[in-house]
Amino acid sequence: MDVVTLVFGVFALWAVVSALVCVTRRSPISSAMWLVSTMFALAGIYVLLNAEFIAAIQVLVYAGAVMVLFLFVIMLLNVDAEIGPMRRSYGWVVGVGAALVLGAQLLVMRGYSVQRLADEISTMPLGVDPSLVFPEGAAARAATASRGVVGGIAEPLFQAYLIPFEITSVLLLAAAIGAVVLAKKRL
Repeated sequence: MDVVTLVFGVFALWAVVSALVCVTRRSPISSAMWLVSTMFALAGIYVLLNAEFIAAIQVLVYAGAVMVLFLFVIMLLNVDAEIGPMRRSYGWVVGVGAALVLGAQLLVMRGYSVQRLADEISTMPLGVDPSLVFPEGAAARAATASRGVVGGIAEPLFQAYLIPFEITSVLLLAAAIGAVVLAKKRL
């Protein structure tokens, strides 16, 4: 086992444990802080995958700005620290069932490679070059080599996906305004 695999395992374990603790906490502020911990672990995984820009954005935007907004809304709405005793419900059964199904899918996907996926999807004979079946991967690598990582992300974001990007920003603004209006005692 090399060092990168070991570090990946540490970050993956950190992310999974933090996410589990996040969804099991009764206090919303505690849950938000554990979500920040999960985001830092994911940023570490992005660095291992040589996606430093995405790791920086993960820390700056999600762990920074979005979590500050979450904490601001939680404190503004004056949510109680303790919600009360956790009731036994079917939610836990559904959650555990979904986790088991997703875990089984991960075990099945463990045996897949790019070559096997290309052979299953393609109508060509077996042993076809995966870059012929998935030309977008080669195009993305070429775009990243010519424009850099930031250019490869920014160009489709501000050309092909400009309208969904702007709609998302308007929805986030509406959610923030709605939280302030709900928290305000008198209009």
